[in-house]
Amino acid sequence: MSVPSENLPPDPMPTVPRPEATPRVLLVEDDGKIAQEVIEELESRHFVVQHEFSGAAGLSMGLNAHFDVMIVDRMLPELDGLTLIETLRERQVHVPVLVLSALSAVDDRVSGLKAGGDDYLTKPFAMEELAARLEALLRRPDTSRHTMLRAGPLEMDLITRTVRRDGVLIDLLPREFRLLEYLMRRPNQVLTRNMLLEDVWNYRFIPQTNLVDVHIGKLRRKIDETGRPPLIQSIRGAGFMLRVS
Repeated sequence: MSVPSENLPPDPMPTVPRPEATPRVLLVEDDGKIAQEVIEELESRHFVVQHEFSGAAGLSMGLNAHFDVMIVDRMLPELDGLTLIETLRERQVHVPVLVLSALSAVDDRVSGLKAGGDDYLTKPFAMEELAARLEALLRRPDTSRHTMLRAGPLEMDLITRTVRRDGVLIDLLPREFRLLEYLMRRPNQVLTRNMLLEDVWNYRFIPQTNLVDVHIGKLRRKIDETGRPPLIQSIRGAGFMLRVS
């Protein structure tokens, strides 16, 4: 016996796949041509881009709206890019920032990173590289808001810049502190020398150097004192590991 069509239940609504979160980007760039090219490239990759021309406008937007990543030109009207980034960090805004600049000297790159930038890209640049660097920043674990790091018997205070093992204070130089922070954020992971050179020393090329081994040795002598179980271990043919239980 057939059921009259008017008595049939309505067809179920089709299931619409839930879209993945779309990354929101704040672009602060006063060069209209470059800005337009960046916007077109990122929107083609499904980024949502908010563009501001001046440093002051970029700072206001960065403080009052949520973004997943920022692109900040170094030379901006009203407020330069490095001051913009420093102000964001002082106000506890820890969104990853890619610095753009025509200045390519090592000192210029270092100053951009010291101001609080997470990566530095010199002009002119390929749009594919820009997009790749943004995607790399977005993949970083969101641990920047944590002020305390703990890995096994080690405890690091990111505010006071102090380190303790089993409660005993350890005196570290700035580079040693940064190296240990990198290790503590990645416990029980093999870290290659190239990774350390790129992420701790911000090298964009890999020189033939024993720099990593020298600093690991110094750090190991302070962290792994005689009689204590060694934490920093060498992995033959691979790199180093902070091994904690």
